[in-house]
Amino acid sequence: MTLELVPARELAFQLYDVLGVEALCQRPPFAEHSRATFDAALETAQRLADDLFRPHNRKADLEEPRIENGKVRLVPEVKAALAAFAEAGFFAAHRHESLGGMQLPWTVAQACATHFHAANVATFSYAFLTIAAANLLEVFAADDLKRLYLKPMAEGRFFGTMALSEPQAGSSLADIRTRATPTPEGFFRIEGGKMWISAGEHELSENIVHLVLARIQGAPAGIKGISLFLVPRFRPDGAFNDVRLAGLNHKMGWRGTVNTVLKLGESGDCRGWLVGPANQGLACMFHMMNEARIVIGLSAAAMAMAGYRLSLDYAKNRPQGRAPDAKDPAQPQMPIIGHTDVKRMLLAQKAAAEGALALGLYCARLVDEQKTAEDESERRDAGLLLDILTPIMKAWSSELGLKANDQAIQIHGGYGYTRDYPVEQLYRDNRLNPIHEGTNGIQSIDLLGRKAVMADGAALKLLLAEFRATAKAAHADLPDYALALGEAIDRIETVTLRLLAGREAHGGPLFLANAWAYLEMLGHTTMAWIWLTQALAARPYADEFGKGKLQACRYVFAWELPKTKALADLLASLDSTTLDMHEAWF
Repeated sequence: MTLELVPARELAFQLYDVLGVEALCQRPPFAEHSRATFDAALETAQRLADDLFRPHNRKADLEEPRIENGKVRLVPEVKAALAAFAEAGFFAAHRHESLGGMQLPWTVAQACATHFHAANVATFSYAFLTIAAANLLEVFAADDLKRLYLKPMAEGRFFGTMALSEPQAGSSLADIRTRATPTPEGFFRIEGGKMWISAGEHELSENIVHLVLARIQGAPAGIKGISLFLVPRFRPDGAFNDVRLAGLNHKMGWRGTVNTVLKLGESGDCRGWLVGPANQGLACMFHMMNEARIVIGLSAAAMAMAGYRLSLDYAKNRPQGRAPDAKDPAQPQMPIIGHTDVKRMLLAQKAAAEGALALGLYCARLVDEQKTAEDESERRDAGLLLDILTPIMKAWSSELGLKANDQAIQIHGGYGYTRDYPVEQLYRDNRLNPIHEGTNGIQSIDLLGRKAVMADGAALKLLLAEFRATAKAAHADLPDYALALGEAIDRIETVTLRLLAGREAHGGPLFLANAWAYLEMLGHTTMAWIWLTQALAARPYADEFGKGKLQACRYVFAWELPKTKALADLLASLDSTTLDMHEAWF
């Protein structure tokens, strides 16, 4: 039997016991669904991932994309897997039936996606980039662009990318140089270069829809002058659109995802169509980027889960050593799972993987609330919670997910560092996620500099109220955890006020100097909250599954939450060590 990388029971627990997604079936967009249809979609996703994505994960890693006769060549299994993904309807899983969609809740669609992230993130990246690009177009594109591109993307015939970065700009999008010149015909002529464009060139689909950031001639400098354009590989009449492959980038992970350098308009004939208002392209693009940040967090969680499951299986079956009090060398060796330090690493992985998975699906549930809740205040609150949880989900999950994969390698011992076992590749693949969609340092600045303080701290206050509600619910059965979480909440409030006072006294640079420590503090507290939520949901289960949930919660409160005390002390001191460091001293 194939080892489940993301166990079906784990997803069922998160969806039905923790998040109560069956209640969504009472809302009009999901009225045709039930737990039976949700389960059918999950089973189909797991089967496809196991049968068509997972088998070529290693092959696509070893046989990277290459250029032959001016075209990108991939292993053939990539196209076959994505064709099956399209045939099963997963490109349009959450879309309206008018686009051929299943109208699944976003929460269920993302639960299905975890199987593909865990099985083969490189191949799946073509799909989730397309889904995210289509989501952006559905919100911001003009009707004529929607008619041309949404349905083919929902069917998996057109694939999508987001083309933001440039060789000289990287994450500093205010410095992009790609130009857009208006024409009397209504389109813009695009000229420039883009770097690090995943899925930017291939022969997997009929067309590639690039979402390109560019500056209209005469637009203001900085981010206020950036616009967003739809730039297809082929125009609606089938003509080539002067989007040329200039080279391939070769990353340490996601090697099966072609990563490109693109030249736009070298022959002066690259056409782009404006998406959203002029000079507001970054705001439109953030719709896709914020979605992608949560997806990246879920991807990190799924790969952490895969590493955990593989190392757990290895630990159960690898005999080595004996118990500390077993002195007789003639006694048989015991499986390494019997060693306490191996249990420590497995617990750490379980806490990170299942915690990040729970948080990611909670964020997906907020998307459904934001779109379909009947009460306007509930939709607004869901949006606020999404705002503040997005940088935490992306950064915390990718940091702890990577550490979990590191521990999976360690459990495998020397074998873990070889390509004979999949944990080595999982680590390399997951290592990209702290960089994807804005570095984790950028996420921390976004959290403290914007999300925690916007609207007089409305989002932070709402999140802490959610934490307190869970602590209150746990007071009777899990009082020690409820008390510890309450103390952590108090620390966050106190430290945030101290930082704001420091900003008034000393200015912005010191306020943001230790933003990473703030994200860690809030991230570890979020981890404790999400695990206490799981512990409460697991109480009815007296089996091994339920006991495992309670023990992992115990681990988080004993090993992870206490770290917030030191972080809070550092932040409250307004420490300026990093700010005061001179370049010449390095």
